[in-house]
Formats: sequence, C-alpha cells, structure tokens
Amino acid sequence: MWNGRFSQPTADLVLQYGESVSYDRKMYRHDIAGSIAHARAQMNAGLLTPEEFEAIRDGLTGILADIEAGNFTWSTRLEDVHMNIESELTRRIGPAGAKLHTARSRNDQVATDTRLYCRAEIDTTLHLLRDMQRALVMKAEEYAEVRIPGYTHLQRAQPVTVGHHLLAYVEMLERDTARLRDCRTRVNISPLGSGAIAGSTINLDRRAIAAELGFDGVTENSMDAIADRDYILETLFCLSLIGTHLSRLSEDLVLWSSAEFGYCTLSDAHTTGSSLMPQKKNPDVCELTRGKSGRLYGNLVSVMVAVKGLPLTYNRDLQEDKEPLFDSFETVSLALRVNAEMVAAMRINPERCAAAVSDPLLLATDLADYLVRRGVPFRRAHELVGKAVALAVGSGTPLNKLTQEQFRSISPEYGDDVYSVFDLNRAFALRTNPGAPNAANTARRLAYWKEHLA
Repeated sequence: MWNGRFSQPTADLVLQYGESVSYDRKMYRHDIAGSIAHARAQMNAGLLTPEEFEAIRDGLTGILADIEAGNFTWSTRLEDVHMNIESELTRRIGPAGAKLHTARSRNDQVATDTRLYCRAEIDTTLHLLRDMQRALVMKAEEYAEVRIPGYTHLQRAQPVTVGHHLLAYVEMLERDTARLRDCRTRVNISPLGSGAIAGSTINLDRRAIAAELGFDGVTENSMDAIADRDYILETLFCLSLIGTHLSRLSEDLVLWSSAEFGYCTLSDAHTTGSSLMPQKKNPDVCELTRGKSGRLYGNLVSVMVAVKGLPLTYNRDLQEDKEPLFDSFETVSLALRVNAEMVAAMRINPERCAAAVSDPLLLATDLADYLVRRGVPFRRAHELVGKAVALAVGSGTPLNKLTQEQFRSISPEYGDDVYSVFDLNRAFALRTNPGAPNAANTARRLAYWKEHLA
C-alpha cells in the first residue's frame, strides 16, 4: 500500500501486531456493498467507464460468493478486510481494480463498513428483543393472577402477581427497543467521501452513494466523520443496558427456582447438573447471563478508554473498537435467544406462591392505609402499624390473628372492621391506579402488548 514511501518491508511482528483481518472480515458484505456504491459514483463522475464499473461490480459479486462459500483465502499480510478484497479484485480483473480506491481512504471506508454493520446488527437485535418480550408476555398471561410477594431489599414487601412482575421486564425491554431505534438514526449517516481527513479534490456524489447504501444522509464535517466513534459507544451502551435487564431477570429466576422460594421450575433443557451431586439442578443460563453482563460493560469501557484521549482525526487506536463491538452484538444476540426459549419453557408453581403470599405482614402497608382512611395522619398510622407488627412478632401471633383487644390496646383507631384489610382479593381490588397490580390493569396491559408485539 505504501511501497513508494518506504524502503523496507513491514516487519513480521508489526504485521502480526497490527492485522485486523482475523476479526474485521466479519464486515465483508458491508465492505463489498460500499465498494460497489463507490464504484458506481466513480462511473457517474467519469472516472470509470461503464465496462470498468461492470468489471468491478461483477468481480466484487464473485468475491462475495466465494467468501460465503468458504472459498476465499484471507491474508494477514494484507492487514484488513478492505485490502484483502481490493487486492483480490485487482488480481481478478486487472487495472480497473486498482482504480477503485480513487477518492476514498481506508479511514472513511472502515467508518462506512462499521456503520453498515451496526445498522444490520441493530435491526437483528430489535427482532430478538421482540421475541424476548413475546415470551415474557406469553408467560405473564399464563400466570396473570398467580399472587406472589413483591420484594424490596430482598425482604417481603407487598403482594403482587406473577403477571405484573414479568410485565415489568417487558417495559424494560421496550425502553431498550426505543433506545436502539433512536441510536440507529445516528448510526445511519454515511461518512463515505470524507477521505482520510479532508475529503478529496475528486468530488463524487456522496448523497447518491449514501442513498444506494440505505443511509439517511451524509456527515457534514470530514474530520468528525473520520474521528467519530460515538455511534459505536452509544450502541455498546444500549447493548450493555439490555444485558443489565436480562441480568436482573436472571437474578429473579435464580431466586424463584431455588428450593427456598420454589416459585418456578426451569426446564431440564435450560438447566445443568453437577458432576458430583446427583440431585442438583442449576440455573446456568441465568448465571451465565449475569456474568456476561459484566463482559458487555467491559466492552463499552474499553472503547471509551481507547477514544477518550485521541486528537482528531484517525489514530490506529480506533482499530480496537471492532472486537468489543462484534463481541457485544454476538453476546446479546445469544442471550436474548436463549432467555426467550428458557422463559417460554418455565413453569410457575402456584401452590408455593400461594403459601408465600399468605403472609399477613405483606398487608401491613394496607393496614396503615386503613387507619389513614379513618382520619389518622400517615406518619402516626405508620407508627401504630409498626407497634402491631412488633406485638405480633413478639407474641408469635400472625398479624391478622391479633385479637380486637390487642389492636385496641395499641390504638382505639383500630375498628371492628380491621380484619377486612387482610382479604387479598380486597387488597388487589383497591389498587386501581394506572400501573398497579390489579387484574383489570394487568389484563389491559397484556392486551396492549399482544397487539403491540403482533
């Protein structure tokens, strides 16, 4: 590529240290598509004859077919995906291939390829997010009315339902979907034609190239176009947050599937055993998902650190953006697929859930609300219920089994109807605000999601 300036060949160790074709060849489809669009613009500008353009197009199409058939030999001596394809093209069609690089640099070429790759992978991830949401909605509908304790600080707090709980994750994944779609608008801008830093004196129709490649527009500053990796960082952040949400779901399912909770049973197909203890059934998918979330964060941080101190425009440090990006997409893709499958096969155990949600302490806040409706200020009501709980715990008596005399010894504000508070049906029926876990709200939200995800 640079024999005219250099009198010595590149050292083998430098080639080994600097090659990227071992991983960036993943972008071969995008590189070939970009080259065909670039060649067409060259023809339209009079730099190529129609015959030369056809030779380039057909040559690149043949290379694409060979790569996909596994019949292409990649060379680390040619450094990257771009030079491997261009070199092979020139070998196949002769001098016309050597004209292809006119008015572009590997700098804008790699930026274009990476944006095309991100766009395609974002679209795939959006479909996988939908599949994950569908699995959660299906399971939420199946067990919509099964009641369980809700937790704060991992301590029993208030009663909710399995349907309401699982739909919380559907909401999270919807935000992930919206973020990725919004991120895609910034990804889908073409830098091709920005050259190495300052464009080119050979002006091609950048907007025509962008339109052919499906971009929404072109970058407006050649230096920013080459130096920009914001779209990669934003993409990695979106993928990291998907990992966060899957990790939180995983933790819930690790707890729910334990013998201590017993709220759910994961299928044999999505669990593993122990090499020593024959009784074990381990939630490995959940644990791996938790662990892989840290890998996603690491990929984001590694690219942020690589970019943070770079002057404009291109620096070789930016080569380090590819492997984290590829890895994050692959990790999230597999995580979404296996988690959707696992959730679809999961069973909820209603009997264990019913036993856990029968704890009357879950309705302590409802008891405070009862006193508020009788005119007691909330802070005072909170104190009076706390005293009732202390009496129940101290005497080994369930809260709903305290006598009326015991309640009234705490405060005369406790009336004869105090025991109505401990009716779970009533407790759920009173939660009528939007977003609360009552049957009507859950049914409405399930109907919304089924239509939205259809």
